[in-house]
Amino acid sequence: MTTPTLSEIKATQEKLANMIASFEEQAKTQATHLVLREAYIELQPGERYAGLVLGDDGMPAHHLVLLPGQANESNWADAKAWAAAIGGELPTRREQALLFANLKGAFEASWYWSAEDHEGDGSCAWLQNFSYGSQTGTHKSYEGRARAVRRFTA
Repeated sequence: MTTPTLSEIKATQEKLANMIASFEEQAKTQATHLVLREAYIELQPGERYAGLVLGDDGMPAHHLVLLPGQANESNWADAKAWAAAIGGELPTRREQALLFANLKGAFEASWYWSAEDHEGDGSCAWLQNFSYGSQTGTHKSYEGRARAVRRFTA
């Protein structure tokens, strides 16, 4: 058995690097198969199924259920406390976009608190306008509406 030379090792390494790059390029064009497991979600009286929420990677993260009832004229802290008291949470911005798309009719044409702080200003939180669909931030001390959700992971 002969000992390989440095140039032979480098040539083999370059060949492997090219093979890896070719394989990675092929993987980008190959079909992805997404298998969704059947989910059994028991809805309580007044609850509405909102849909499947995707994660940052585009893969299913959880199912979203809108709880009945609404808090009115509540600041952000009170809205969060109200949601917890009825067994839910305020929805995230992504969840609010899904609620706007799938259950807009279950909301008044007004704005609703989200669960998310505004990253640019800790005294503000994000909200969803259910009239036009826009999202913006406002001071947590302002009074607005709130709806609660629960999440179900299949």
